Parts: sequence; structure tokens; C-alpha cells
Amino acid sequence: MRSRLLPLLIVLMAGVLLALGFPLAGSMAAREQQRVVVDRIDDTARFAAMSQFVTASPVRAATPRPPSEEDERLSALQEDLDRYYDVYGIRAGVFQRDGTPLAQAPGDWRLPPEGEGRRAFEEALAGRRSSGPDQVWPWQRDRLAVASPVVRDGDVVYVVVTESPTGPMRSRILDGWLLIVAGEAAAMLVAVAAAIRLTGWVLRPVRILDSATHDIATGRMKSRVAAASGPPELRRLARSFNEMADNVEEVLDQQRAFVADASHQLRNPLSALLLRIELLALELPEGHEEIASVRTEGKRLARVLDDLLDLAVAEHSTSQLALTDIAALAADRVGAWLPVAEDRGIELTCAGSAAVTGWADPVALSSALDAVVDNALKFTPEGAAVEVAVALAPDADAVTITVADGGPGLTEDELARVGDRFWRSGRHQNVSGSGLGLSISRALLAAGGATIAYAPNEPTGLRVTVTVPRTGPEEREGPATPAGRGHGPLKR
Repeated sequence: MRSRLLPLLIVLMAGVLLALGFPLAGSMAAREQQRVVVDRIDDTARFAAMSQFVTASPVRAATPRPPSEEDERLSALQEDLDRYYDVYGIRAGVFQRDGTPLAQAPGDWRLPPEGEGRRAFEEALAGRRSSGPDQVWPWQRDRLAVASPVVRDGDVVYVVVTESPTGPMRSRILDGWLLIVAGEAAAMLVAVAAAIRLTGWVLRPVRILDSATHDIATGRMKSRVAAASGPPELRRLARSFNEMADNVEEVLDQQRAFVADASHQLRNPLSALLLRIELLALELPEGHEEIASVRTEGKRLARVLDDLLDLAVAEHSTSQLALTDIAALAADRVGAWLPVAEDRGIELTCAGSAAVTGWADPVALSSALDAVVDNALKFTPEGAAVEVAVALAPDADAVTITVADGGPGLTEDELARVGDRFWRSGRHQNVSGSGLGLSISRALLAAGGATIAYAPNEPTGLRVTVTVPRTGPEEREGPATPAGRGHGPLKR
């Protein structure tokens, strides 16, 4: 969820920063250009004031000035334009109405026939200072033209035009943009850090809730969620989850207690009934079919009651975890079942890594392996083989115990149901059993953090894989499995 929420927040924040950054960059460029334009307007106004009386008016004054005075003014204007160009590198000139220069710097500069300079000149001829030129961006236009009219007696007699190089201005604009980009990048980093903290705060109860849900799904019914942090909606959800978990745990405890009590209460009457059947058999001829059938069904019912009691104990009890030599334990259980395998004509072997350790309840794991090996021997025909193999998982954080038999195996639909209580394949109803052995194994393994999985064994048979973690309970996610009493051997 965080991987979806965080990019969305980052995209939204990036959009906000860009929406602010682009207008800010444009405003900064416009402000920089406006400052240059104002400077040029001041310069052209000064040159226009100097040019106003360079030559005599078309209507002579009553007392005409000597021609030498006009020449001196023109020389002074030219010198001022030259110094202006030398110091600032800005072209400047005073042009007559037909576009011919009166004075200009540099000396070979002429008014362009078209372009921005010509447009500014024509605006000034109309008696207006040139309006603000188009915005100059860092990647375009190396000149900026500004013009002012020279007005005498209400008429425009000359036009002052300046053409400024835009390189320095464009550099300042680019530097300003770089500062804006740096500021936006810093703001983005701060926003990302804030988004990470925000999403972490918002989703922390969700992660805790997910972990607690996983713990309950895997059998750790004591897991609960602290409802003291996060948004109010998630705190309410945490409280509701805890209430649900309490109710589920209570119902399961009642169910287990009922199964255990019912199994225990039925064993004594069943034992008395079996005893009466044996006494009744003494009065009947040897090999009586009905008595044999009743005796078989009675023993089967006793085995089912024993398995129900074992399942209730396995689901209710906690594991006493310890660092265990899984390879040695598997070899020990194979040795215990070897006489049974030899009696049935089945080859039972143990292979794989030696001295591989994992965290498990040795008694519970032994009982679970007994149930798995017993199940494999039941369905493996005479002359076939059952192999128990111990190996490290690919990521080396778990140990796997694989029990592969050579029996008929299970279909895909049957694999989806194997391990369910009382479930047995319709093709194997003639094989003795209660259908609870693998359910008991799963309950015993889940209490210690181990898992059991089923898959086809090629070319035929069933492959059961028990996975035991190599990390201690304090290193795993979720609460550690509390210590408690172990499990006794299971009765089959």
C-alpha cells in the first residue's frame, strides 16, 4: 500500500512545486528584463535631451545661434555616445526621421531595415517611447532594442535608439533559474522526507494489523494490535480487530475444549463397550464375522477419539522452542520407523545435509514427522521406496524436511484439500486411518512457526515438505511463541 500511496503523494507535491516554480521563473525573468529596459529608457531619455537642440529648428528663432555652437553640441553628443558604447558595449544612435544617422556609436552602425530595432524606431516616430519588448529567454535573442523620440516644438525631429547585448541579462536569468531549481529540489527532498514520514505514520497501524492478521492466520491467536497510534479511523479498526480476535479465540477455545471433553468422556464408555464385545465374543463361535466387524469398528472409533484428543491438545498447546539438530532428529525418526517399513517391504531411507540446525520444539516436530512418515508408509505399495531428505532452503533462512513416497499420489483437487480434518481421498477409503494425522501435524508445526506443504512426487506419489525456520522467535516478525509444555507422541 505504501508503494502506491507514496508515489501518488510525490507526484502531487512535484506538481504543486512545478506549478509554483514556472510562474516564479517567468516573473523573475520579466523582472530582470524590466530592470534592463528601465535603464535603457533612462539612457535614451538622456540622449534625447542632449539631441533636442543639436540643430536649429526649421522655424528660425528671432536671434539665430552661431553655427559653431550646434557643431559643438553634435560633437559632444557623439563623444557621449562613443564613451557609452566603449564602457557598456551598447549600441546607441540618434536617427533622423528617414532613418539616416545623426550620430551613432559605433560609427558603422545603421538602423536595421526590419526587426525589433526598426519597430521601436517606428513607434518612437509616432511620438511614443517604445513599448516593452518581447520577453527575452536564456536561449534566444542576443539584442534588446529601446527607442525614445526627440521632440521639439511638439514634433518628433529625431529618434534615439539603443541596442543592448542580452548576454549578461540572460546569464542573470539563468543563474536565477538555477537558484529556483535548487530551491525546488531542496523543497522536493523535504517534501519526500515528509511524505515518507507521513505515510509511515498513516500506514504503521496497517502494517501492524497485517502482521497480527498473519499471526492469527498461522495459529498465533494471542496476537493483538496496539490501538494507540495512527489516524482515528485506523485506531477504531485496530480496536475492532482486537475485539474480533478475542471473539475468535474464545470460540476456538470453546471448540477445542468441547472436542477434548467429548473425546475424553467418550473414551470410557467406548472402552467398556469394547470390553463387553470381547466378553460376548467368548460365547460365540471362533471367527464370527459380525463380532469381528464390530470389534474393528470399535477400535477404529477409539483411534478417531484418540486423534481428536491429540488434535485438540496440539491446537491448544504452545511450543517450547529450542535450537535443534534437524538432520539428527529426522534420522532418528527414520530409524524408529525402519522396522515398520521393512515389515511392509518398503525401502525407507534418509538423505541430505548433516548437522543442520533450526528452531523447533523437538517433541512436536518428532510427532509431526511420525505422522507424515506413517502416512507415506500407509500408501506406498510393497517394493516401492520412501525417502526422507533434509536440506537448507535456497535463501538459507530455513531447513526443509521432504518426505517423498512412491504411492498413487493425489490429484490437483485432492492436493487442495489434503490436511483438512477428517478428509480422505475417495480412492483410499480402504486404508485405515482417521483423516486427522496431517491436520495434527500442521497444528504441531504451526505452533513453532514451521509450515507443511504438499506437491506431486514425480513420477508417482506425494511429496510432503516441512519447513523449519532457522531464526529464533525474537528475530521473527510478530510476537514470539511463548514457552509452554511440549507434546507427547501422537497415537495413530
